[in-house]
Amino acid sequence: MSTKVAVIFHSGYGHTQVVAEQVAAGAGSVDDVEVAIIEASEITSAESTALSTLDDASAIIFGSPTYMGSASAVFKTFMEATSTRWMEQKWVDKLAAGFTNSGSMNGDKQNTLVEFMTFAMQHGMVWVGLGQMPGNNHSGGSEADINRCGASIGCMTQANVDQGGDVAPPTSDRETASAFGARVASAAKRWG
Repeated sequence: MSTKVAVIFHSGYGHTQVVAEQVAAGAGSVDDVEVAIIEASEITSAESTALSTLDDASAIIFGSPTYMGSASAVFKTFMEATSTRWMEQKWVDKLAAGFTNSGSMNGDKQNTLVEFMTFAMQHGMVWVGLGQMPGNNHSGGSEADINRCGASIGCMTQANVDQGGDVAPPTSDRETASAFGARVASAAKRWG
């Protein structure tokens, strides 16, 4: 029997979708893990059928761009649509994790990850952090380092706003996201 991991995300300009796909690919690289990827815009109410995919998952990975220091409005609509799951405590003890992208290196991305973590805690979930040492933080480091944004509570990526998803975020951030997805999937197998 395979372990199910769901990645739910919103992407306004395509950059966060690239990250979501990398997270999903990393999770799917773990033996006996089945990955579902869902766009948050598919879930606008408690009656949205895509919620059943999240209900069946052992781990849910949340992803959104950081807009104005917070998750996007589309992603927040999804969050609010889960209130019946919260009232029924359907997601208690599922694993949760999160990723976010912004145009600037900082972009207040930490706030978005804290928002995701708080959301997961309200659902009674168990949070999984990035689990990678920070990169590009010493004189021998470079932009090519894994975890170049130096995140810990989740995966942070940065995409230049004048470049499309075909080149941004850069390879190092894509590799960070893939390793993150594999970590969450491996944790789900152990936890389940």
